[in-house]
Amino acid sequence: MLAEGLTALAAAGGSAVVQAAGTDAWTGLRRRVAEIFGRGDSTRAAAELERLEATAQTLLPVTSGAGDAAALRLRQEGVWAGRFEALLEGLDEEDRERAVTELRELVAFAAATAGDAAFATGTAVAQDGGSAVTGVKNTGPGRRGPARAAHTGNAEATGAGSSAITGIVNDNR
Repeated sequence: MLAEGLTALAAAGGSAVVQAAGTDAWTGLRRRVAEIFGRGDSTRAAAELERLEATAQTLLPVTSGAGDAAALRLRQEGVWAGRFEALLEGLDEEDRERAVTELRELVAFAAATAGDAAFATGTAVAQDGGSAVTGVKNTGPGRRGPARAAHTGNAEATGAGSSAITGIVNDNR
C-alpha cells in the first residue's frame, strides 16, 4: 500500500492526463506518461500511447449531456490515478523514487500548460446593459495559455446593451 502522499500524487497524475486531453499540452504530456510507464521498454511505451489515445477519444465531447461528460471525466481521472498507483506499488524503492520524480515533473508540466477550462457550466443571464459569460473569460492584455470549454450552459441577454456568451471569451481591454 502506498503512502498517502504518493496516492495523492497518483491522483494528481490522473487529473493531469484528463485535463490535458484535447489541449495543446496533450502531445508533450502523453509522451511523458508513456515514458513513465514504459520504463525504457519501447513496447510498453507504445501500449501506453494506445491507452492514452483511447482516453482522448473517450473524452471527446459527448452528445448525451453535461452530466455525463463530468462523470466521464471523473471516471477517467480515477482510471489513470489507479494506473499510476499500481505502477508505483510495483516498483522497487530506487525505481519508485525515479518514477515519483518523473510523475511530479509530469504534474508540474500539466499545471504549467493546462490553461483555463470550464465544463458543465450553468446558464449566463445578463439584463439591463450587463454582461455574463458561462465558460472561460480571459481579460487584460498578454498571451494566454490554452483554454477549453465543453458543455457550457445557455447564454441569455435581455435589454439594451446586454451581452451573454457561452464558451471562451478573450477580452483585451
